[in-house]
Amino acid sequence: MCGIVGYTGTQDAAPILLNGLKKLEYRGYDSAGIAVVNDNNISISKVTGRISNLCEKTNDGQLLPGNLGIGHTRWVTHGAPTDTNAHPHTSNDGKFAVVHNGIIENYMELREELIDNGYHFESQTDTEVVVHLIEMYYTGDFKLAVMKASERLQGSYALGIVCADEPERIFVVREASPLILGVGIGSNYFASDVTALVAYTKNIIYLEDGEFAEITADNIQIYDCAGKPIEKRTNRITWDIQAAERGGYEHFMLKEIMEQPRAIEATMSPRLQNGEVHLDDLDLSDDYLKSINKIVITACGSAYYAGCSGKNTIEKLCKIPVQVELASELRYNEPLIDEHTLLIVLSQSGETADTIAAMKECQSLGAKTLAIVNVVGSTIAKLADYTLYTWAGPEIAVATTKGYTTQLIVMYLFAIYAAKKLEKISASEYKELIEELKSLPKLIQQVLDMNPSIPELAKKYHSSDSMFFIGRNTDYAVALEAALKMKEISYIHAESYAAGELKHGTIALIEEHCPVIALCCNEKMTEKTMNNIVEVKARGAEVLAVTFKENTKMASLADDMIMIPKVNVLLGAPVEIVPLQLLAYYVAKENNCDIDKPKNLAKSVTVE
Repeated sequence: MCGIVGYTGTQDAAPILLNGLKKLEYRGYDSAGIAVVNDNNISISKVTGRISNLCEKTNDGQLLPGNLGIGHTRWVTHGAPTDTNAHPHTSNDGKFAVVHNGIIENYMELREELIDNGYHFESQTDTEVVVHLIEMYYTGDFKLAVMKASERLQGSYALGIVCADEPERIFVVREASPLILGVGIGSNYFASDVTALVAYTKNIIYLEDGEFAEITADNIQIYDCAGKPIEKRTNRITWDIQAAERGGYEHFMLKEIMEQPRAIEATMSPRLQNGEVHLDDLDLSDDYLKSINKIVITACGSAYYAGCSGKNTIEKLCKIPVQVELASELRYNEPLIDEHTLLIVLSQSGETADTIAAMKECQSLGAKTLAIVNVVGSTIAKLADYTLYTWAGPEIAVATTKGYTTQLIVMYLFAIYAAKKLEKISASEYKELIEELKSLPKLIQQVLDMNPSIPELAKKYHSSDSMFFIGRNTDYAVALEAALKMKEISYIHAESYAAGELKHGTIALIEEHCPVIALCCNEKMTEKTMNNIVEVKARGAEVLAVTFKENTKMASLADDMIMIPKVNVLLGAPVEIVPLQLLAYYVAKENNCDIDKPKNLAKSVTVE
């Protein structure tokens, strides 16, 4: 949520800032603004709504000349989405401007102190205290004022700060919020996400919590929290700008759905060599694995639902109890976790605030942590004892697709790897599972090819007030994610229910012509789920069944069908979810929704 970007160099800053903000749109926002320093003056332009409004207001940046600047997209936390509450915020004397991603938890007491000292506030945001603190501490030393102000802040923040007195320097500060530096030639950058930088440089530096940096056109100097200069390694981005562009697709979400065979192949292939699973980044000894008496998976949103599917596979193969916990709840539950617990942490961005907090809580209780993330160098990756990357490539649409399926793949790899080390599966079962795993990209491509009727199904169901997704066991786990996809991009009320629970209350919601999407891809559960389909149809529901193409009985029962190829039930979730991602996409398209940027949602939730 929120996005920040900055530039200093020989080119006009404003067009670069606007382009960077466009690349950060997927993070979610309700307003945007930029500040450009020129001739010892700071010029600011802010708008509510889309970045296109800011481009129009500034004539694509031409109305704000200057070679150094900062930009921001805001997602409301404190104060309504207004031009006044939009960033950048300025000091009372006009010398400083700041952009901020995160939350200042002690802003109320700082605000009262600053008001008592004669500073007045224009906005209702927590961020404005930062710029007034810097003004209060400024006696001609920009760096010292930034350090003193930062020492007073509690919470999470990535800050970009400019000063009219020093038009050649930007200071940036990081604490518990992502911040990346871009290293160029005669130009340097910062941003909250690498997607904002990749068009200009592939050389980046990750700041750690408590570090800050001084950026000029020709140099980047990084300091620790005491102001001592430190050296940091420069990393090289391995993907290019085309990976973050739509590539001819109408929406990023559709592009990313179609990329899933490739993304899964990229995640899986390096780890499957000579018929074996090789997890080189996972140095778990046999003794440690045997000492584990419980695995806890924690995550938020779609990553949590990926964990629900992963639980089935890990538990059945490894014969270790697995529980899945919402990260936003786990830290408050006084969890029964100790040194015999392995915590698996799922996050696409690696910056999810609730997940980070839950992770730290479990580490303090003695658990070892395995992170499954997509972003190299992210906070969760650095905090974890072990990290396995999903290698999905950049995912721009707010609603995750390939992020979810590649998380599943990594959990499958882990389950097979650990089951063998624990001697819970035979050599023949191990070999068979690997072969079935290798077939998944091809099976997903078959799903994409064999369901051309999904756009027509979307036209049939798009005007529904509610949709219900039902399934049992592994199908229910997939139904959770399918319902989330539908509700978050189409804005249709969608709920998932364990099919066996219908008679325990939820069948009361079924009305005439109510759409029920029935997942029936687990052969052991087929007959029971089909009985549930009969129940809802008897109450007037229209049933769209998702099942394997060999299930001929379903044709006479369901009103509509989506077919998938038969797949091992323990590895089937990626195959089963793909057509339901497409269904959600086309329903949202029929409803003229902003598919890549759903209202009120953010890609990376970096605050609680």
